[in-house]
Amino acid sequence: MTTSTTEPPLNQPYYGAPIGAAVQRFFKKYATFAGRASRSEYWWMVLVMFLVGFALNLLASFTGGRTIDEFGNAVAPSGLGLVFYIIYLLWGLATIVPWLALLVRRLHDSDKSGFWVFIGLVPIVGGIVLFVFTLLGPKPEGARFDR
Repeated sequence: MTTSTTEPPLNQPYYGAPIGAAVQRFFKKYATFAGRASRSEYWWMVLVMFLVGFALNLLASFTGGRTIDEFGNAVAPSGLGLVFYIIYLLWGLATIVPWLALLVRRLHDSDKSGFWVFIGLVPIVGGIVLFVFTLLGPKPEGARFDR
């Protein structure tokens, strides 16, 4: 028995999205704050963002990016370590807008306004509230955020 799964259009959430599709949709919907994003789209990108950041930091550290002198003072990164730090900075700058857009779309899927992202600015509690909101399941009422 063969089942064909077709990817939904970009203006709809992709429930049960595989990692490859989640990454593609993340970049295709670069600055799209309207619409919804499924939990799988969101959490696959959390994993990808973590792994890329971890790998770049690890490479920067192992190539002389983080060194401490004999007095315990941090020494400026040099050579290849600096290159990896710059790549990490560029990665962060290139993904901040799509990351915020994905978070807003994830909030929309649980029928929350995108303005809830600002709760993340509240120390400690804000991050916990956003975390809980991203864990919530989809609500049909969230379709009001679709175009």
